[in-house]
Amino acid sequence: MKKLYVIAVFMFLNYSGFTQEVGIRLGNVVGNDVAIDGIFKIGEFNRIHADISFGNGLGVEALWDFLDKPLGGTVLNWYVGAGPSILIHDPFWLGISGEIGLEYHWKEIPLALGVDWRPTFYLVDEVD
Repeated sequence: MKKLYVIAVFMFLNYSGFTQEVGIRLGNVVGNDVAIDGIFKIGEFNRIHADISFGNGLGVEALWDFLDKPLGGTVLNWYVGAGPSILIHDPFWLGISGEIGLEYHWKEIPLALGVDWRPTFYLVDEVD
């Protein structure tokens, strides 16, 4: 059932016109290992980088990348941002994440590969 839900959310975001890029994020994503990743452009050098992760609870991140600039051309971009992170599970986590990363965009096919680092400061990590 979880797989069907993940596929439905991925298809909705991809075909609804809300995002410019939709993908899969691997690694430690708010206490989970896999997330659906979406990028919403809000200006020439600004964007919202949002994730919904599943597995060990429901994780949500919405980071505002206030710098999103090309690096030496149009295929390689770098970005810096910050925003809230939340994990709805036991334990409940609420924090603020930073982000710095690089993205490579292929010109021939609609594919991007990105690597970033997201340190998180948890404001709430224990609740009773």
